[in-house]
Amino acid sequence: MSEGRIATELWVMAHIRQCSAQGIMATVVKRGDDWGGAVIVKLNLLGPGFKVLTQSRDIDGNIAWLQAKDGAVLNETEADDYIARQTARDPDLWVVEIEDRSGKIPFAGKLL
Repeated sequence: MSEGRIATELWVMAHIRQCSAQGIMATVVKRGDDWGGAVIVKLNLLGPGFKVLTQSRDIDGNIAWLQAKDGAVLNETEADDYIARQTARDPDLWVVEIEDRSGKIPFAGKLL
């Protein structure tokens, strides 16, 4: 069963604060639609490169994350180009950059 919908802006800001409380650097790079925009995470691994994850839903309607390029570690240009293509198609998307050497995704949801 899926959880109730809340505004994307509220969801993002709550998770940014949660990251901060855990000592994880998280920044909103691009604001999308306040209510219904999905989220793209640019995960900076602080050395090896970047992973890009797009918010989605699993078959039960729960939040899940699609990994760009099958979860490959990308260089920053590749990550930025991927994000630029996605935001050009959907200007409602939010882009959040997270810096975490371990690659942990601090948001709920499974990887697809």
